[in-house]
Amino acid sequence: MAEQFQALSTGDQAPAFALPNQDGISLTETDVFKQNTILYFFPSAGTPGCTKEAADFQDHLSEFAKHGYQVVGVSPDSVKRLKSFEDSHELTFTLLSDESLAAHQAYGAYGEKNIFGRIYKGVLRSTIVIEAGGRVKEAMYNVKATGHIPHLLRIIAS
Repeated sequence: MAEQFQALSTGDQAPAFALPNQDGISLTETDVFKQNTILYFFPSAGTPGCTKEAADFQDHLSEFAKHGYQVVGVSPDSVKRLKSFEDSHELTFTLLSDESLAAHQAYGAYGEKNIFGRIYKGVLRSTIVIEAGGRVKEAMYNVKATGHIPHLLRIIAS
């Protein structure tokens, strides 16, 4: 069986990372978690599901900001591909490149997947709500590409 990585739980400290954003600027967890953050992990920029998910987050940025949250996406894509994704879809939030999958693994967003009976290792679409300072408020794994924004808004409003 494929190795499963430990999922995060409410109250956990968010793991350390240093990843380049879509502009090639390296950011650490300390930089990112200066404010409340919706950190979401997605498999591949430009694919239909990931594009819908990014557009959904983009469409609700003002609602997240009203509650004091920023949105940050993380994928195994290169900086160049993330920049192209940002430009082509007019995204205005940070995207982080995790080509080594180290952050995905640290956050429990990588592991065994079963699609149509085929078992393989890959990115688990995941959304982690993190409070300023890096404490996990909520961790959601194997979320759908769209449809979990209302749930997120309820979580951050409480």
